[in-house]
Amino acid sequence: MKKILIIRFSSIGDIVLTTPVIRCIKEQQPNTEIHYLTKRVFKPILENNPYITKIHTIDKDVKEVIKELKLEKFDFVIDLHNNIRSVQTKTALRKKSFSFKKLNFQKWILVKFKINKLPAKHIVDRYIQTVKKLGIVNDNKGIDYFIPQKDEINISALPISHHNGYIGFVIGAKHYTKQLPVEKIISICKKLNQPIILLGGKEDIGKANQIEKAVGSTIYVACGKYNLNQSASIIKQATKIITHDTGLMHIASAFKKEIISIWGNTVPAFGFSPYMPHPASRIVEVNNLSCRPCSKIGHKKCPKGHFKCMMEIEEKLVVGS
Repeated sequence: MKKILIIRFSSIGDIVLTTPVIRCIKEQQPNTEIHYLTKRVFKPILENNPYITKIHTIDKDVKEVIKELKLEKFDFVIDLHNNIRSVQTKTALRKKSFSFKKLNFQKWILVKFKINKLPAKHIVDRYIQTVKKLGIVNDNKGIDYFIPQKDEINISALPISHHNGYIGFVIGAKHYTKQLPVEKIISICKKLNQPIILLGGKEDIGKANQIEKAVGSTIYVACGKYNLNQSASIIKQATKIITHDTGLMHIASAFKKEIISIWGNTVPAFGFSPYMPHPASRIVEVNNLSCRPCSKIGHKKCPKGHFKCMMEIEEKLVVGS
């Protein structure tokens, strides 16, 4: 019996993208006990994962959990975050570790000079590469997301207009420059020929209500009404998903959904495009902009003031046939 600690503190999408590592280790080395260290707020993402033995959480500081971790007597630590907190954890545990290479310099080169020196590999494949020395290989089964039964949404609880199918539209994102402007979302929604469920957090409610008022009864606002697992259930039952570069996009990949992913200031070259989704999935972006990407994460506003990366998105490419 081996005991392994996997570390990834945040955020939704990044944690979801580590699930192939968890599954591959457990299935390829079944006598391994897998523990996972993350932030408490993200525990629901993993708490129903059958491949994980125990989840350890922190609120802010790894000192909260070091004593507990030492008692576990791990054989290995797999650091898929590679930040100050994970280094502190590895230092305290003094166990053999395998750490993910973040390639921050290459990302900086792409943002600063628009020269792409990043490997043409998805982040999932790079996560798997981190555990290659343990004899782990990619099983190519994609991403996992396990919804607790208590959070499964019965489609009959949705408006009658949405019982025979709907499109899930993820209207939010952590950063403004990853989001389509409201007027653009309204225009796209008016062109879609199916009922639509708007997905997002409480911070997106005002925007969602504005879209609903402009578009009409084909819209159902789910923003802020459901927790993450319940939102995942809505995604699971959707006919397809329209989304920005968000954690919910990666959850949609787990369910092999047709995904129309819309990219603003970030680019798929960073390695975070939908992983092994439905074959009909497509990426929609404005290519050949000299200012893009302007960040590896995002900004509160467009640094150039014109926001061309979102304003010039071709709506017909989002709507499709």
